[in-house]
This record gives sequence, C-alpha cells and structure tokens, in this order.
Amino acid sequence: MALKATIFKANLSIADIDHSYYADHALTLARHPSETDERMMVRLVALALNAHRLQTVLGGDGVLAFGAGLSNPDDPDVSLRDFTGQTRLWIEVGQPEDKPIAKACNKADQVLLYAFGHAAEVWWRGIENKLTRLDKLQVWRVPTDAAQALAALAQRSMQLQATVQESALTLSDDQRTVEIECVRWK
Repeated sequence: MALKATIFKANLSIADIDHSYYADHALTLARHPSETDERMMVRLVALALNAHRLQTVLGGDGVLAFGAGLSNPDDPDVSLRDFTGQTRLWIEVGQPEDKPIAKACNKADQVLLYAFGHAAEVWWRGIENKLTRLDKLQVWRVPTDAAQALAALAQRSMQLQATVQESALTLSDDQRTVEIECVRWK
C-alpha cells in the first residue's frame, strides 16, 4: 500500500515591506512521504518571497498556490496563475535536472528555482551551462544553515509571520526566528 501525504496547515502573515504587500494566507501543504520538512519549508519560503506578485503582476486577480510537487513532476512546487489559467510564475525548489526546468520555461511567463542543501554548489557547477540560455529563469540559493533551521519551524499546524525587507526574509513562529537571505545565481 502506498504511503499518503502528510497534511500541514499554515496561517502565514506576510509583511513584504519591499513591495508594500501585506496579507494573511491560510495554506495547506501536502508533504509527500519522501519530502523532508526542510524542503517543505523552503517551498513555503518561496511562496512568501513571491506572494507580492499577486498584486504587482496580477493586480490581485489570480491564484497563488502550492502544486503537487514531488507527487507530480510536471506540476510546479508553487505557481501563480491568472484567471485565464495562464501560469505567470512557476517555482521549483531543490536541485532538478535541466530538462524539466526548460519545459517549465515553455509553460510559464517566469520560472524561479530555489536551490538548497549541502550539494547545491556542486549541482550548480554541473548544470549552470545548461541553464544559462533560459531567459525566463532565475536561480536562487537558499543558504544551507537557513534551510536547515526552517525544518524546526515545521509543525502540523503553524502560525507564522514572514517579513520581507531589503530582499531578506525573516520567518518566525512564537518560539523561533529564521533569517533567510537568498543569493541570486542566475
């Protein structure tokens, strides 16, 4: 019998000072059995860093949501879609191969990739030349220490505050705070 996803609920209050975006998001995250808390929380961070695009790109008329992730490799980890169904933003986390990323660039207006983990630099050196030709792609590095600290915030029911200021994200619950300053690789 196949293992089922574990459901996490997050109430995320976002104060994005850089983009004057302030909103509360009630989120449901389905964590695939093979997904770690660290990866799941990096997905949440990617959503928080880009939630302002609901306003700045779509004027509030769109849907920002988690995709099927590991359950369906043809679905983004996070997406922003307008009401015509057009994918305006496709977000992936981890260290994917180049072909799925190229495919995503054909399906969306913009693709963001958030790489994390100890092997991210090795992965990037091996794939960088294959991804440089993709104009719609941005690649960001989530520092390993910050990504690992995110796992401690993972609870089945979460009350989180996200503050974005000067391109850095502070994510906190009532006990812990994690500072995340992603580095742009591409």
